[in-house]
Amino acid sequence: MNAHIAPVDLAKAYRLLNHGPTVLVSARHAGVDNVMAAAWACALDFRPPKVTVVLDKATRTRALIEASGQFVLQVPTAAQVDMTNAVGNVSLAEAPDKLARCGVELFAQDGVDMPFVAGCSAWLACRLIPEPHNQDAYDLFIGEVTAAWADTRVFRDGHWHFEDADPRWRSLHHVAGGHFYTIGDPLRAGAE
Repeated sequence: MNAHIAPVDLAKAYRLLNHGPTVLVSARHAGVDNVMAAAWACALDFRPPKVTVVLDKATRTRALIEASGQFVLQVPTAAQVDMTNAVGNVSLAEAPDKLARCGVELFAQDGVDMPFVAGCSAWLACRLIPEPHNQDAYDLFIGEVTAAWADTRVFRDGHWHFEDADPRWRSLHHVAGGHFYTIGDPLRAGAE
């Protein structure tokens, strides 16, 4: 286990997504793991903490989530831009070796039976809240966050510290067509 990974209080878990990063969505069912990139994910509620993510009907990850009832949202880093782009553009249906081909390293976390992507800055383990109408009509999935972790080199004491971390730890923000930005410098309201 990575010595820098620490649990995040569920009351602060929303902060892991509040800055709008691209996320990696991972799921496992019947011995099959997959990871995909998603640009449309956000915090939804505080108690219990909930998140939303849009998952197209064509994705294998969506089928795994619907079958298993659980998934992980991860916040990839600038150092993972190539891997993030690759998992967003390679289909498990067409490439059974997708994870190896894309350079994805998975690990287990605290006995949770879900695949976690190594090297990310944050992880949110989620239980699917089935909403068939939203899933079918809008591809919108809701998850209750059951556990959360973050890498203390960039998130600690309930806050991101991008300005103190190596720039490779900055989160990715997808625009389109393989074009990403990283989070910028902090600004504080009321400061001159």
